[in-house]
Amino acid sequence: MDLHHQKSSGTSKAGFWPSWVSPALVAGKTRGFNEVRTTGHWVAWLETRPEEAGRSVVTAYSPGGGIVDLSPSGVSVGSSVHEYGGGAWDMRIGADGGPELVLSDRKTGALWFDETQCSLNPQHRYADLTWSPDGHGVFAVREVPQAGSEPIASIVYVSKQGVETVLVEGADFYAAPRPSPDGKWLAWFAWQHPHMPWTQTALYIAELLYDEESQPQLRNSIDISGPTPCSIIEPRWSADGALFATEDSSGLWTPVCFQQDTGHWKRRVLPSCGMEIGLPHWVFGQRSVAPLSADHLIALAVCNGFNHVQIFQHGTWDNVTLGAPVNVPEPLADGRLAWIDAPSDRPQRIIIGALNGDHTVIRQSVELPDTVVKADIAVPRPITYETTGGATAHALYYAPSSHQQVVADGELPPLIVMAHGGPTGRANTGFAFKVQFWTSRGFAVLDVNYRGSTGYGRQYRDALNGQWGVIDIDDVLAATQAAVDHGQADPGRCVIRGSSAGGLTVLGALARSNLFVAGTVLYGVTDLRGLVEETHKFEARYLDGLIGPYPDAEDVYLQRSPLTFAQDIKDPVLFLHGDEDKVVALSQAEDMVACLEKAELHIYPGEKHGFRQKETVMDAFSRELAFYQAVFAAQ
Repeated sequence: MDLHHQKSSGTSKAGFWPSWVSPALVAGKTRGFNEVRTTGHWVAWLETRPEEAGRSVVTAYSPGGGIVDLSPSGVSVGSSVHEYGGGAWDMRIGADGGPELVLSDRKTGALWFDETQCSLNPQHRYADLTWSPDGHGVFAVREVPQAGSEPIASIVYVSKQGVETVLVEGADFYAAPRPSPDGKWLAWFAWQHPHMPWTQTALYIAELLYDEESQPQLRNSIDISGPTPCSIIEPRWSADGALFATEDSSGLWTPVCFQQDTGHWKRRVLPSCGMEIGLPHWVFGQRSVAPLSADHLIALAVCNGFNHVQIFQHGTWDNVTLGAPVNVPEPLADGRLAWIDAPSDRPQRIIIGALNGDHTVIRQSVELPDTVVKADIAVPRPITYETTGGATAHALYYAPSSHQQVVADGELPPLIVMAHGGPTGRANTGFAFKVQFWTSRGFAVLDVNYRGSTGYGRQYRDALNGQWGVIDIDDVLAATQAAVDHGQADPGRCVIRGSSAGGLTVLGALARSNLFVAGTVLYGVTDLRGLVEETHKFEARYLDGLIGPYPDAEDVYLQRSPLTFAQDIKDPVLFLHGDEDKVVALSQAEDMVACLEKAELHIYPGEKHGFRQKETVMDAFSRELAFYQAVFAAQ
């Protein structure tokens, strides 16, 4: 689109347009959806509610068609295992035909079976909960804090009576304890420092036996990962006893199937569909594959940043049009599927649908105002561009969008460049108020999937190894320059924002170039030495791969830390941080602000890594907008 030749029907300058996306709309009414589960004819999901101080609730759609909350009133479902949590609940159908729930309380770490709190050691934390086939208890990943050292991880079984049995221990990390449908086997994956779950893991399986008190024990544990070290994750059983996982030894996460054959587990790698079937294991409970049988499965595949549904049957893959799913569609007893739909042009919805395209929306994250029309919503345009070393990188470009305002003749829109966190993560294409808030006000948005991002294969992901703080910044700068060169942005009004790991990219880009006039850092990294010394166990060795082993590579840590080159940052920077952040300590922002000439820090009480409270979200958006508008007005 040539923005030079658009006619203006409004009088406001781009970046100051009146907008339908208020901070209250962003923070106050938008439900967050995660972890769809199906059992029989029930559909359940984890629903985050900003109006309840960010409380997470297990919500369900009953066979009768009603929406009900399953988790106890006042309890916020979640886990602090690995700090990022996930998999903090599971559902099954009980003997009476109704749902049975197990969950972890985010605040206390306690386990609940339906409305009853289980009496366990209050220091223990649990995640990746999975009901046993007989419904007598759950398998879980347990993390036990240790004074002065890293927490101890294990896989445990917890009965409804509160009896806890340790099944597996000794590895640094465990995930996805999954019992077979007949209760005879347990599968899981594990990894050791300095690896991350997207670099190298091992998949295990063992016999499940039960003692006279019905407590399980494991026997004959074996590693079935395969001959090539890789990331093998997400074990999941089919109803007929085949075990599936997804591994990236070929360069793309691709499903692999294990079946018993004369006392051994025969391994069969499925043919590649040319897309990535797998997600980086930042949180527990992720699902990319839903096995229906040993030769029939549904998969969530990612290609060039976009999600697709693939069906494997008769030895081949077929693409299925099922909207824009966030999760792999989960099967119901009647053959229909349930999933979170996240299209680019409307907020998230929970959908029940059939493969023929018929579907029903059972829950919406938010209702848009009646005045909003298609022209008010910005949709992503994927772009590729050349970056340093002749490499190709990727980004999503959103043009300013309004049915009442357009960019005037002779004007170009201000540009907000976004650097996602992780850095092993990606910019997603689904509708997001963090984008619409800006595009509806006349900003263009460039959401960069720099090298190291997921969804483009292992080679692209591994390109950041040893280069974090270098090529991610290269790619952000190259993307910004490309947008300016193509007339998609006002070269005098480019700003950059990033959260967590993206904060380091933001500060590096401000120091290395004059492309930007301001930046915002949300709970971002500023001191790599401090990060590696202070961070939690899950990421304690993450930087070994991204930077180098510490302290051997201490000089590199210093060189790439924004705190070291703070004197090179001349543009104003806004810092937003929670005072209870255990992933990136508040001191990282405080120390950086003290070294900058033009910096503002706002601290949010009670917030951890990522903002959840309604008041925080509203203030953060309002504060950031006012910050940019003040910078533009001063020009």
